[in-house]
Amino acid sequence: MGDLTTFHVDPSNLDQSRAWDGDEGIYWAEHAERFDGAVVDYHRRLLKAARIEADSDVLDIGCGTGQTTRDAARLAPSGRAVGVDLSSQMLEVASRLAQREGVTNAEFQQADAQLAPFEPGTFDVAISRTGAMFFGDPVAAFTNIGRALRPGGRLATVAWEPISENEWFRAISTSLAGGRDLPGPPPEAPGPFALSDPGRVRRLLTSAGFTEPQLEDLRSPMNFGPSAEDAHKFIVGLSGWMLEGLDDAGRRRALDDLFTSLKEHETARGVEYQSAMWLITAARAS
Repeated sequence: MGDLTTFHVDPSNLDQSRAWDGDEGIYWAEHAERFDGAVVDYHRRLLKAARIEADSDVLDIGCGTGQTTRDAARLAPSGRAVGVDLSSQMLEVASRLAQREGVTNAEFQQADAQLAPFEPGTFDVAISRTGAMFFGDPVAAFTNIGRALRPGGRLATVAWEPISENEWFRAISTSLAGGRDLPGPPPEAPGPFALSDPGRVRRLLTSAGFTEPQLEDLRSPMNFGPSAEDAHKFIVGLSGWMLEGLDDAGRRRALDDLFTSLKEHETARGVEYQSAMWLITAARAS
């Protein structure tokens, strides 16, 4: 792999870099186990679809705190897994956990996948668990990732389906809006729903040199914590910025509305909301 020790960020990714290598990355690093647990079903399906073999070399894009990288490395004991992310805080957790768990064939680099100097034709598989949605220039990013794959190399990623299919997002954003009509995220801007449109996904990947991608509809409950009280604290820490602009009364109402929603979704397994992701697979075109 090329030298990634010098960390460069594409100008279109500067906002994402500031967030993920700042307060947002710190919060995710501090709650790594919680975030991993929330998407455990999608994690399993992603790794199965990637078809990692014992000697595979795997590139993990937006690896975060590294669960995907470590598990990919376990599936490839004679190969390796390389995780890249914008967040130094999350990468520190990833490296620490790999060392603790004895995963010696996983490595981590702070890099912007959009322009990282990956050695061409190095990897058999590229994976991403909700990381590929945040590219400022997705065609450039997927082109760079494709260049790093061997001819015929596989891409597997999971990304959120539209907001209409994700109860968790609707419940949180509606509650914290406090009665305001807050606009949703722009459909093609970097963010959770940037790959929610199948037509756009197909255009992006084929433009970047991949074969026609396949999209599989996956659905699973997301767990936000063992109780409404616990989940409330976690979500406010993550999404409390949505409260900005509310007066004290509006803020209290929004927090109460959120707690009411969480209480209504308590189950024997914890607080659960329905969610939906696309499992997106493609191959590097020869």
